[in-house]
Amino acid sequence: MKSPFDVIRRPLITEKANLDKERWNAYHFEVPITVDSQEIREAVEKVFDVKVEKVRTMIVRGKKRRLGRFQGKRPNWKKAIVTLKQGQTIDIFEGL
Repeated sequence: MKSPFDVIRRPLITEKANLDKERWNAYHFEVPITVDSQEIREAVEKVFDVKVEKVRTMIVRGKKRRLGRFQGKRPNWKKAIVTLKQGQTIDIFEGL
């Protein structure tokens, strides 16, 4: 069994994430590609002690990058958008 701290890698703090937090009470996280929505739901509920309404996931494709004449590619990663039930908040985002 995976630890909840292995499922949630880091919160994503962007303009779009802040707008979603204000409008829809939705928070963005980076998660491993191998986890599913149910594991994400359980991890967020356990770590932050909140009730999750909905979890949406997407795989973000890595960009192609070049350094001089050499070309490479950043790895793909998975983003989870977690919508909380009405009246629930995650405190780590409130001070930002």
